Amino acid sequence: MKVNLFIIAGSILAVAGCQTLQTTEPQSDNEQHSVAIKAKSKKSATVTIDEIEEQVAEVNNLWLRISNKMQLPVTDNALVAQYRQWYLDNPKHLEIVTQRASPFLYYIVEQLEARDLPIELALLPIVESGFDPLAYSSGHASGLWQLTPPTAMSFGVKTNWWYDGRQDVASSTKAALDLLQYLYPKMGNNWFYTIAAYNSGEGRVLNAVKHNQNRGKPEDFWSLSLPKETAHYVPQLLALADVIKHADKYGITLTPIDNSPQIEVVNIESQLDINLAADLAQIDIVDLKAINPGLKRWATAPQGPHQLVVPSDKAASFKRALATVEPDSRINWVRYKIKSGDSISRIADQFETTATLIRSSNGIKGNNIIAGRFLIIPVAAKDPDLATMTADQVLARKAVVKSSPNKQAYTIKSGDSLWKIAQSQQVSVAQLMKWNNLKQQSTLTVGKNLVIYPNEVAVNNASKEKTVNYRVKSGDSLARIATKYNVTVTELIEWNSLQNSKLIQPGQILKLIVTNS
Repeated sequence: MKVNLFIIAGSILAVAGCQTLQTTEPQSDNEQHSVAIKAKSKKSATVTIDEIEEQVAEVNNLWLRISNKMQLPVTDNALVAQYRQWYLDNPKHLEIVTQRASPFLYYIVEQLEARDLPIELALLPIVESGFDPLAYSSGHASGLWQLTPPTAMSFGVKTNWWYDGRQDVASSTKAALDLLQYLYPKMGNNWFYTIAAYNSGEGRVLNAVKHNQNRGKPEDFWSLSLPKETAHYVPQLLALADVIKHADKYGITLTPIDNSPQIEVVNIESQLDINLAADLAQIDIVDLKAINPGLKRWATAPQGPHQLVVPSDKAASFKRALATVEPDSRINWVRYKIKSGDSISRIADQFETTATLIRSSNGIKGNNIIAGRFLIIPVAAKDPDLATMTADQVLARKAVVKSSPNKQAYTIKSGDSLWKIAQSQQVSVAQLMKWNNLKQQSTLTVGKNLVIYPNEVAVNNASKEKTVNYRVKSGDSLARIATKYNVTVTELIEWNSLQNSKLIQPGQILKLIVTNS
């Protein structure tokens, strides 16, 4: 044990010699290289066992790992001071950010270190999105790193009906770091220029540098004429880095994040139902979705990327369990009889899949389908009964709910996300979206109220029923009406004495017997 402590003590003394951070404005234009890493005084020092144990404890805190490796110079100017004060005045923001970052930050730090990139870049998702993987901007940027569609496409990030790689931690982090590494040499190996270009584009920064060159003006970042957002972008990151590095000095307590892997990206090789994946990983489906925010449907994308993020402590058992699943059991299929008036796109909407997948699954090249023939449709693998159910029964499987009459209002606060609000109010994100007509990418406005029914619960078939008269609208079908009211087509036909082949007409009144809500 003594040997280990002396080894650790030596490591601590070595680390202690790398704590000096330049805080005055750099004299050269290459600001990122102006950090002088100087050894402290070589005077002998006595290190106590308590001090060693304290330093060992620090190694277990990811925030301290990050702060110990910071090297970008923090220029002491008005904008840096302004943002530093904002973070000091709003410690709750850092608490929220820490909670959101905890599953992902270690992974990002590891990726940065593997590429030998500045550790401060791990803080960019705080500036960009508040570490909310579902953040969506008015400029159509999305995810932790706020990648725009053109940028995502340029760096190989897939976005489709099934999946948005901008919201996936693995795909978006790779793209963001690829982008930063692409920009760095183009920006003359200047990290301040590079970070600014990440925000506004390389052309805008290079034009600002050239403008100063042509007029004999200083070319350091602080002297450039840049859009306000970009001019504030670098100071905000530096202020944040300074607050995290000197949290004790500023009286800020950062909630520790374990300095150990929290997630693992697993190669799943082909499409997989995420409910089945949650079962295989032995975690709740809500938790699996939280660390895979890029998944938009009930399964991973048919054409990939074939990867899934799982908790690191579940990864080994998940891979073993997945290996026992037969390839054709990863998702379930139903046999659907094509009806008159059907189209591939309408069938795809009904079964929450894509027309492309229906075509590929059935060997169809165009859009022509023939009434009376059958299609095989991929459906969620969670329900083992689906394979033996009729298509109409599948369409009528939406859960019936009863809402509490005690409607409540929740006022959106700074740092809120749908996930955070759902957790605090003990409801689901899906319920929040339904009650407030929101989409996952909807922007939450601070001060705006959301409607919440805190006691909404599932009810069974024995609940009281009522009769509803429904007027058929243009474009309606029996299947669509059945889905809307959580009944079956067979029941609609029986209640209204319809013939199976009879077409319903706009304006026609149908009787429905539904559960009271």
